[in-house]
Amino acid sequence: MNQNKKICVIGLGYIGLPTAALLANRGYDVHGVDVVQSTVDTINKGQIHIVEPELDTFVHSAVNSGKLKASLTPATAEVFIIAVPTPFHEGYVPNVDYIVSATKAIAPFVKQDDIVILESTSPVGTTDLVEETLQNENVDTSKLFIAHCPERVLPGHIMRELVENDRIVGGTTPKATAKTVEFYKTFVEGEVLSTDARTAEMAKLTENSFRDTNIAFANELSILCDKFGIDVWELISLTNRHPRVNVLNPGAGVGGHCIAVDPWFIVHAGGDDARMIKTAREVNTYKTEWAIEKIKNTALTFEKENGRKAKIACMGLAFKPDIDDLRESPAVYITKSLMVQGFDVLAVEPNIESHDEFEIVEYKKALEEADVVTFLVGHNEFKGLEIETELDFCGILN
Repeated sequence: MNQNKKICVIGLGYIGLPTAALLANRGYDVHGVDVVQSTVDTINKGQIHIVEPELDTFVHSAVNSGKLKASLTPATAEVFIIAVPTPFHEGYVPNVDYIVSATKAIAPFVKQDDIVILESTSPVGTTDLVEETLQNENVDTSKLFIAHCPERVLPGHIMRELVENDRIVGGTTPKATAKTVEFYKTFVEGEVLSTDARTAEMAKLTENSFRDTNIAFANELSILCDKFGIDVWELISLTNRHPRVNVLNPGAGVGGHCIAVDPWFIVHAGGDDARMIKTAREVNTYKTEWAIEKIKNTALTFEKENGRKAKIACMGLAFKPDIDDLRESPAVYITKSLMVQGFDVLAVEPNIESHDEFEIVEYKKALEEADVVTFLVGHNEFKGLEIETELDFCGILN
C-alpha cells in the first residue's frame, strides 16, 4: 500500500493517539480528530495528554515532521480509523453512541475505495452498524472497504505491541478484509489474521472474557483463603508449580476499559447462555465490595482501640500497575466509597499529579500519616517497602 496515503484517526486517546503517532512515523500523513480542544492543542504542540512509555517521543517526532496534525473535525483521507470509547449504559447495556457519532462525522469525507476501520472494542454486529450508519448518511458503502480490527495492546507497552502483536482483521466483505489486511501489513510485524467482521468482534470480547474469568477464579480463591486463614500468595505460588496450572494473581477487582467492560457485551447479547462469563463479572465486582468491607472493618477496629478516626492510605488509583489510566478502576471506586462513607482517606497515585475528586498525596507522606495502609495497585514505587499491613490486595509486599 502506498504510504503517501492520508489517514484520518477519530479519537486520540489511549489507542488512537499511539496508533496515529506510529503511522505518522511510518511515513503516512495522519489527521487526528478529538472532541476535546485541550487534547488537540496539546498534540499540536508535540506533547501528550496521557502517560505511555515512548509515546511522547513518537508524538513529538510526528508533529515536528508535519506528518501528524490534530483537529476537532475530520478531513478527507484514504483510510479512516475509528478508535473511540465504547462504555455501557445503566444496566450494562452496551453504549455505541460514540461510534455512531464518529461514523456520522466522517460520512461527508469518505469516498470511493476508502477503507473504514473500526478499532474500538465493540459488541458483535457493530461493524455492520457502521456500514448502516454510513448508508443512512447517503454514503454508497458498496464502494468502500469496511472492517473491524480490534486493538489488543497492553498499557505500558503499547508502542511496542502495536507493531509486534498479531492482529485480527474482519471485513464486511472478503474484499474489505483483504484490503484492510494489506494496510495493517505495512506497519505490523506480527501476523495479520483474516476473518469476517462478526468473528473479529467476538474474538476481542473472548480474549477479555477469558482474562476476566481467570481473574475471577483468583479473586474467589483470595476470599476463601482469607476465610481459611491461608496466605493466598503462597498458595498460588505452590499451586503454579504444577506443570499445567497457572493461577493468576488476585486483586481488588478488575478495572480498565476492556476487561471490566467487554464481557458485559457478551452477557447482554447472550442472555442466559452466558452464565460463566456473567458469574465471573459478578465475582470480580463483589471482590471490590469485599475489599471495601475489609478496609472499613480495619479502620473501625483502629478507631475503637485508639479513640480516634483512622487515616486510611489508599495506595494506588490506576486500574493496573505503573500507568495513569483510571478507567473503571476498582481502586478509584474503593477510595470514593470510603470517602463518601465518611472515612479519612489519603489518596495515593504516583502516576498522576492531580485529580478532580481527590487530593493526591505523595506516597511517602501518606505512609507517615496513615494509621491503616491498604495497597490497591502494585506500582513500582511501592515495591520493597518495609511496612506491616494486613491489607495488601495486590501482593506488592510478597
